[in-house]
Amino acid sequence: MGETSRNPCCFPRTLCNRLFGRGKGNRDEKGTNEDIDGGVVEVLSKRDEISVVSDHRYTMHPKPLPATPNESLIYTALWSFEARADTELSFQEGDLFNVVERSGDWWMARKIDRNGRILATGVVPYNYLARGETLEAQPWYFGKMNRFEATSHLLALGNSEGAFLVRMSEKDDVGYVLSVRADNKVKHFKIHQNEEHLYVEKNERFQSVKDLVDHFTSYPLASAGRLGRACTRKEPTPQDLSHSTVDEWELPKEEFTLGELLGRGNFADVHKGKWKNRINVAIKVLKDNEALNHKEFQLETQILKKLRHKHLIMLFAICSSSPPYYIITELMEKGNLLSFLRGPEGESLDQLCLIDMATQVAHGMAYLESENSIHRDLAARNVLVGENNICKVADFGLARVIKEPFYTSADKKIPYKWCAPEAISHGRFSIKSDVWSFGILLYEIMTYGGVPYPAYSNSEMYRLITSGYRMPTPPKCPTYIYEVMLSCWCEAPEDRPSFFILKSQLESMNSYELGDSH
Repeated sequence: MGETSRNPCCFPRTLCNRLFGRGKGNRDEKGTNEDIDGGVVEVLSKRDEISVVSDHRYTMHPKPLPATPNESLIYTALWSFEARADTELSFQEGDLFNVVERSGDWWMARKIDRNGRILATGVVPYNYLARGETLEAQPWYFGKMNRFEATSHLLALGNSEGAFLVRMSEKDDVGYVLSVRADNKVKHFKIHQNEEHLYVEKNERFQSVKDLVDHFTSYPLASAGRLGRACTRKEPTPQDLSHSTVDEWELPKEEFTLGELLGRGNFADVHKGKWKNRINVAIKVLKDNEALNHKEFQLETQILKKLRHKHLIMLFAICSSSPPYYIITELMEKGNLLSFLRGPEGESLDQLCLIDMATQVAHGMAYLESENSIHRDLAARNVLVGENNICKVADFGLARVIKEPFYTSADKKIPYKWCAPEAISHGRFSIKSDVWSFGILLYEIMTYGGVPYPAYSNSEMYRLITSGYRMPTPPKCPTYIYEVMLSCWCEAPEDRPSFFILKSQLESMNSYELGDSH
């Protein structure tokens, strides 16, 4: 095992000082803030990041604000949509709407013609519409997105030199960022704002983001040339199977078709499937249904269906009228994170990409933390990977209902190596025991799917960690990342950081810190 670590402090002071005890970023001789948007896409000898000051007025809301009573706002369809229920409207890209009522992820709207005449009325998914003449309606605006997603989008097939997008950074207090494909790399320029103007270069100032983009389609941007075509934008996914299923968590099994087997587990087999032969879904077919408390299972699902976050798997429905029970979720094409990391695509990722994936998981867990919800079985096998390497936490909340009866009714192996000591010894699960598990997940990520505590049995591992042992630094793991792991493995739960803090720590990593590794 090599050198071991014992008696870790509750929260390494060096880590706290390095991450929060200095001004933002690393300033060069010109005073440029270099720690923009959470690091750079690749470690370069010369940073290509242009820094600016953010402003709270440029923080985007996730959905447009309601119109005032006297406004008659026109919305434009960004994509075509085919109705899935009688209450929904089908429409084509470019169709116009007046929104009548905004409620959750589905809005009541009137489809109108160019003269304002009403053609039809029905429910539409909100994320298919954008208010006319606003930033959201621009083909190059991608909303809230981190730099790794932006890079993946811009380097994808269909985009060429000069392809660009504007996004709202996921990092707190960063604001708008212009991401541009240049020389088969992606460069990110944070957009300045002072009291009167926007800019990325101090000698060129603009009244709006659109004016800025229009200018740099005609004139070159430093180190990136002129902007070309807007990045190809993929159609979003509605937040539910249809408007009719928003408040329905129990659906007939007959509406679903089982397809390809995606994976087998102790508790369930996972299949690719379809809802009403139209919508791709993942179908988890549960085992040992007799051990489940049916009523508790339904109640828990009803609660979990309301939890919505970019980095949580969307739970659509369950089918529990007869065994075997189904859990219906969104489909993530690249499978679970553990298998992904061990495969050829995962093995090719650099450390910045690995840290970004860990950051995405921390985002999802910070949301669960804010909702007073816990996971109980956080591990790489329970994180799913989709297009552009987006990561989403799966199986949250249902571990207690589905897995505990299995553990207590059968002689099976409990995942001790991911469990906090208090969870193993006294069954005390909390968001702080999830933090311990996150430290193990971080170890899995930085070792490309390595097994924690290799060569130790469960009983040996438990004796070791209760006596102060902690796994040593993984090969080539940056010092700061290892210190984050150690902070997750504090013996006292109250000494472990929150997921909000973990998210902030991981977002703060930059290329200089990544160079400090063992």
